[in-house]
Amino acid sequence: MKKQTFAVIGLGRFGGSVCKTLADAGQEVLAIDKYESRVNDYKDIATQAVVADAQDEDVLRSLGIRNVDHVIVAIGEDIQASILVTLMVKEQGVKYVTAKAQNEYHAKVLEKLGVDRVVHPERDMGVRIGRSLTSKNMVDYLDLDSNFKLAEILITNPEFVGKSLAEMDFRDRYGLNVIALAHSRQEMVLPSAGDVLTENDSILVAGPTRAIDKFEELMQKGK
Repeated sequence: MKKQTFAVIGLGRFGGSVCKTLADAGQEVLAIDKYESRVNDYKDIATQAVVADAQDEDVLRSLGIRNVDHVIVAIGEDIQASILVTLMVKEQGVKYVTAKAQNEYHAKVLEKLGVDRVVHPERDMGVRIGRSLTSKNMVDYLDLDSNFKLAEILITNPEFVGKSLAEMDFRDRYGLNVIALAHSRQEMVLPSAGDVLTENDSILVAGPTRAIDKFEELMQKGK
């Protein structure tokens, strides 16, 4: 993946996690928070960690925020600060902005400001946990947008057992792409067309949400 430059504004649990994940992936990360204690936690993780008040337009300008490829506004409980910082970041011409929303009203305001992606960490985690408790086949999933997701699905339908991925023809028959495969709950590996499915294998698929839901239903029917 081509190295990009990121700025994470707000180093609470969500922002800190994003910062560490990006840094671990080898990306250049500018970490910003008004609290020195938080910045100190990430000074050896981020490319640069700065104690600064992102609500000050001049501060953002001095940090060269307009030259960053992607800004993540991860400010926690202060919705007013989140909105103000997001507005200033957009006005300074940042190419791509992701912002954390506390609730639906906050999300609507962020969308009106032109945020490229609004995330709801608490809500989305609750949905994922609830889904995992009610579905025994969808091991985990990630919504990439409102209509497309990545999902790990357990193979339990006998009709799929003993057949190769090529025979199953996932893309044409189910509208899904198989990204990875794990035999008997082992580590995921890149699949080949000749890989044969066995019971309790899991596959990582990408595709439209509706197609993934239909495929999961097929697995349920096989029980």
